[in-house]
Amino acid sequence: MIESTHWAAVAPELLLLSMTGLIALFDLAVKTPLRGATYRLSMLTLVVVAALHFVQAGAAETVYAFNDMIVVDAMSSLLKGFATLAVMVTLVYSRPYAGARDMLRGGELFTLSLYALLGMFVMISGHHFLTLYLGLELLTLPGYALVALRRDELRSTEAAMKYFVLGSLASGFLLYGLSLVYGATGSLDLAGVQQAISTGLLDKNVLMLGLVFVVAGLAFKLGAVPFHMWVPDVYHGAPTAITLMIGGAPKLAAFAIVMRLLVEGMLPLVWHWQQMLMVLAVASLLVGNLAAVAQTNLKRMLAFSTIAQMGFVLLAFASGVVGQDGNNMNAAYSSAMFYVITYVLTTLAAFGVILLLAREGFESEELSDLAGLNQRSPLYAGIMTVCMFSLAGVPPLVGFMSKFSVLQSLLNAGGGVYLGLTVFAVMMSLIGAFYYLRVVKVMYFDVPTQTAAIDAPSDVRLVLTLNGALVLGLGLMPGGLMTLCDQAILALWH
Repeated sequence: MIESTHWAAVAPELLLLSMTGLIALFDLAVKTPLRGATYRLSMLTLVVVAALHFVQAGAAETVYAFNDMIVVDAMSSLLKGFATLAVMVTLVYSRPYAGARDMLRGGELFTLSLYALLGMFVMISGHHFLTLYLGLELLTLPGYALVALRRDELRSTEAAMKYFVLGSLASGFLLYGLSLVYGATGSLDLAGVQQAISTGLLDKNVLMLGLVFVVAGLAFKLGAVPFHMWVPDVYHGAPTAITLMIGGAPKLAAFAIVMRLLVEGMLPLVWHWQQMLMVLAVASLLVGNLAAVAQTNLKRMLAFSTIAQMGFVLLAFASGVVGQDGNNMNAAYSSAMFYVITYVLTTLAAFGVILLLAREGFESEELSDLAGLNQRSPLYAGIMTVCMFSLAGVPPLVGFMSKFSVLQSLLNAGGGVYLGLTVFAVMMSLIGAFYYLRVVKVMYFDVPTQTAAIDAPSDVRLVLTLNGALVLGLGLMPGGLMTLCDQAILALWH
């Protein structure tokens, strides 16, 4: 008989699952074009779910449930809380855009987004190969449907097909890799896998082949080179609201599954997977930044920017263990967690401005569409400037602190290789600064091509302003969030 503590551990997930089903039924009776009642019920659900997760994070205890298939610890609770807030902000920004394009006629935007969030929760708390893979599929399947939500839009349908085919291929890679690791270790539980690998008595050939496929599958989910080609095509082809849904909160779940599989499950193989991540990081920084320079479409530019940003995250993962010394693990992995959280925060605000400028029949996704934005709205031009400077790593914004923390963990690792990676990352950041600053130049110095007034609903205006203020505020005072990340990672070892 399952003890009550098992159900208490997944109370937020049960609430989200129940309410999503209820919202789907409730929406059948809603007739208004903007789905006001469905939207408010979804927001209320997300507020309660986020509160429950942050309460769990404050409890600072690690709970294993359902035969150790689920773990609720400080890291999972924090990431799930931030993912919930990210989905809330995404829906706030997306609703006016989606309503103007007839994407709210069935309420699927809300229910599919909530199911995708549930998939993120399962991924983040998974402590078993089966639950991790279940969460991954529960996240990606609604994603395929969301990309194709504009049924009459050829570009969106094409992007959904590409996403589905390549996503299925990556899921196959990951599943095949996990099956090989299971064949070598005889365990599906992460703790059992680590214990089996630690004995050193396993078939190394099968284990290493499995590790290669696992890393390839994870690299696809992060959008790392050479598994990145879906990112610019899907970002560009999907409706902008869905681009934000795919490019925001799921990055937190991707970070979590890398932590669970590689760090918690396969730490004895750290020397092997760190080398793979180094190669992926260098390739991602190089290709992402150089390709972004050539883009004139904002969404494609931000897609290649994402690839480069994920390169920084992989650098942090690659610097955790040096030889047999694991003293840098906490600093490295907490800097990666801080980087992902702040990146999602900045991405939300940047896409929020793009969604705000879009109107019926006009997408506002070309760089030239931002021309003279400062003359039309100094507030929104200022928010976009803060986001671009943050992504470029300009002090005192939060992007600078996140890059600095990753570079610091690289330098702390010591050795010529890590020093070379640090110098390379700084050089790539300088290249990246060019295309971010180009956006600022267009907003402030180019002649406006649009003269239409920017009319934003009050909730969008309020959330976007707070979002931009957080990007600046966390840069000036990053200590609180950094401490939370540090404590969350530290709790994994105790």
